Amino acid sequence: MRILALDYGRRRIGVALSDPLGIMAHGQETLTRVNIRTDMLTLKNLIADQGVGQIVVGLPLHMTGKESEISREARSFAFRLSEESGVPFLMWDERMSSMEANRYLAESGRPKNKVGNIDRMAAELILNSYLGALG
Repeated sequence: MRILALDYGRRRIGVALSDPLGIMAHGQETLTRVNIRTDMLTLKNLIADQGVGQIVVGLPLHMTGKESEISREARSFAFRLSEESGVPFLMWDERMSSMEANRYLAESGRPKNKVGNIDRMAAELILNSYLGALG
């Protein structure tokens, strides 16, 4: 079973998939938001095509741990995607994932200013964190 991780954003959604054994995260093409209907269809197709059995959505919390407006949007988006796809979801603390993605891209020499690179890397980091917690 594959696990899908999403780095939710208002303009783009970073996407990462685990390998079939659930060991490694692989970044996928970043989804540029169109509208909720199109975004859901794109993700539902990916879920069906890749045999996804779990969705992990980054929860953008304030550094204090409190939720924000974007946190509530991410949770609502995850709930709707789960309802429409029939695949369970969980929210995963993503504090600092974009900052870590920026640092990683800079250190690896990959262009961080290329549209979608940071979002994709953030989704990979979220998924790697989740997979690491599973043991």
